[in-house]
Amino acid sequence: MSRTSKSNESGRATFGRTLLICGVLLLLLAIVFVLASLLGSQRLPLTSSLCALAGGSNCGLSSEQQAILFDLRLPRILLAGAVGMCLASAGAGYQALLRNPLAEPYLLGISNGAAVGTMIALVFFGAHEWSRPVMAFAGALLATLVVYQLARGRTGATPERLILAGVIVTTFLSSAIVFITTLMDATRIRSFTFWLLGDLSGTTTSLLAIALIAAGVGVGILAMNARSLNLMMLGERDAFDLGVEVGRVRLTVFIAASLLVGASVASSGSVGYVGLVVPHLVRLSLGSDNRVVIVASALAGAAFVIVADTIARTIIAPRELPVGAITALIGAPLFIYLLKRG
Repeated sequence: MSRTSKSNESGRATFGRTLLICGVLLLLLAIVFVLASLLGSQRLPLTSSLCALAGGSNCGLSSEQQAILFDLRLPRILLAGAVGMCLASAGAGYQALLRNPLAEPYLLGISNGAAVGTMIALVFFGAHEWSRPVMAFAGALLATLVVYQLARGRTGATPERLILAGVIVTTFLSSAIVFITTLMDATRIRSFTFWLLGDLSGTTTSLLAIALIAAGVGVGILAMNARSLNLMMLGERDAFDLGVEVGRVRLTVFIAASLLVGASVASSGSVGYVGLVVPHLVRLSLGSDNRVVIVASALAGAAFVIVADTIARTIIAPRELPVGAITALIGAPLFIYLLKRG
């Protein structure tokens, strides 16, 4: 059998496997979506809610219950799904490009870069809502490039140098965040502090639309470069010898991942460890083929953040916890495990 025919069969097998995995994850995401819409400080009736979600009329929900379902919970669940999709796929892209299982937007300081950009937009351009995602994207991209340049050595960006560079950038940007908060009044400081820990309750329709569009575009770009990322995991020199345009792929992944992180942070604040937990578990379960990992991470990330947000808004209802606190409780132990294992 020729090498070309083997490659075609492998491509068809991967495509079929990807479809099967995505189908299962979509079913899981649909189940999580429905359960999250029913749970809260005020639980909604199952049958009537399912009828309303399916687009039925006269489902038996009161006007107050309809407002809770469609005006409060569904936009928040959609935002949680978009944020999870953005962060998990960005984490998968960073890990493949940098050949480091610890590469993650929150740990590398990229989320903080986007947060600084968002806060600058809110303080100085608050009247223009479009400035939030634009400045968040710029901050994330700048932080990405700085971390990469700091971590590069003669042998490339080693895990130790990458984490050290992330700590340095995170510390510097945290100081910048503290400085910016001094320009705010006491009332805004409290709301900003909660937002920095991950807040899905204060978004707007336009920011939700931006997050959903960015998730689709960013995941699509990363998926189109998945084969090149597979080869780059062997090493940049080997990938170049195999025909990969290393510089173009690196820049494309950096821009796409920064778009994903920027859209996420602009709409929800810094939600940590999603880009670490989800891609790592996907790789442990499904292998390291990025043609599968990127798409599967996006879907699994959406389900993960929806579950985390549901826990955050129900565990001490009617009060809420920041969703970032829930993801950190799960992600921090896994981060320690990965460090010990490495």
